[in-house]
Amino acid sequence: MTRVNTLHSGPDSTYDGTEATHEGPEVTYDVLGIGFGPSNLALAIAIEEHNEKAAEGERIRAGFLEKQASFGWHRGMLIDDATMQVSFLKDLVTMRDPTSGYSFLCYLRERGRMVDFLNQKTLFPLRIEFHDYLEWAAARVAGRVPGLVEYSSEVLSVKPVTENGEIVFYDVISRDPANPEATIVRRARSLCVATGMAPRMPSGTARSERVFHNSELIPRVAAALEAGTPVRRAVVLGAGQSAAESVDYLHRHFPEAEICSVFAKYGYTPADDSPFANRIFDPEAVDIFYNAPPEVKQSLVDYHRSTNYSVVDMDLIESLSRTMYQEKVQGRQRMRMLNVSRIRDIDAHDDGLDIGIEFLPTAERDVLSADLLVCATGYHPRGIDERLGELGKLCRRDDEDALAVGRDHRVATHANVTADIYLQGGTEHTHGLTSTLLSNTAVRAGEIRASLIERRRAQGALTS
Repeated sequence: MTRVNTLHSGPDSTYDGTEATHEGPEVTYDVLGIGFGPSNLALAIAIEEHNEKAAEGERIRAGFLEKQASFGWHRGMLIDDATMQVSFLKDLVTMRDPTSGYSFLCYLRERGRMVDFLNQKTLFPLRIEFHDYLEWAAARVAGRVPGLVEYSSEVLSVKPVTENGEIVFYDVISRDPANPEATIVRRARSLCVATGMAPRMPSGTARSERVFHNSELIPRVAAALEAGTPVRRAVVLGAGQSAAESVDYLHRHFPEAEICSVFAKYGYTPADDSPFANRIFDPEAVDIFYNAPPEVKQSLVDYHRSTNYSVVDMDLIESLSRTMYQEKVQGRQRMRMLNVSRIRDIDAHDDGLDIGIEFLPTAERDVLSADLLVCATGYHPRGIDERLGELGKLCRRDDEDALAVGRDHRVATHANVTADIYLQGGTEHTHGLTSTLLSNTAVRAGEIRASLIERRRAQGALTS
């Protein structure tokens, strides 16, 4: 890697490589991961386990860049009693290799809680516990492979490197964590982009101290409590799991406030986690989805949206309903559900918010005064142009202008591009619902690892 004393402002920077000198093939990565959340963490583990057994010429040189200062995954929603919605067996490794030392069970054994966990008779760990598992795995693999991951290393731009008319490498320019006025250049044969999802705010809604996405829920509530900010009424927009959890969390932490949930449905919809519906998350389902014609792909997504999108666990639905009924009986209803409604406008002023709400069946509008508005309105995948700037021009697209992605999660590129781009996330149109979920993380990491090995051998970068 090479340090460069010119800072570039974003993914569309015009860095031309003239300031960088590369010191030979020993500093060229076989794969450089952009982002170090669960998906690229699973890939790092898969590569480390391969390298541990492989001959020297068969090892993969990998590195990962993460803009956060430390490992973190949805920290703003690590509610103390919230549980995972996926089995602990769908951790970073077990579906790929049940004998791996990076499994959730190995984590429990090291933490001294295996028997205690088994006695709970559950497949679903606490969310804070699973996050601790992810941190444990990240620290363990980084400890075994010095220099594997660089935190506080925001990627600013990626530039193709051409030799003899072919694009054979990528130069990745990232912020230098030791000096914010400098950048670092790393060269790689392949990229694996796993930058996660971006919070989606309602159109025309600006974030502020009083208006925020549910991904910031815990720190925002903590800050309000610490500052003694009066909260007489808080509004939650959304009908999914995060919205319902936000309602419950606000209700518990502001015991004098009224908590209102606003959504267009008549009521919360239970998540379909039945055994047959859950088969849509099986590894084999990815093959079926990938090879299906476009109209069948769309049908499968439409049929099975209730497994993941805008749905709530039945236990939480029943708990919220029970609370609302108990409050009615007691004559002091703090939890209110404004169903079949939408927020039409927000007027922010010094003392709070005036939120215009329309009751859809009659088009009647009302103004609700509130102190906080939590937008539990989901996430959207970051586009390739947003993540990699001009590299989007190297990628092929289908008839719907969506990225063409191979079964091995490798983006199809133009004929003169031999350097590869892998995606973890943003491939729901090709690989199905598990593209953004934990369910197939371990299996996908193994598939990308296998593709990296095969591609490097074909190009002569690995020896057999």
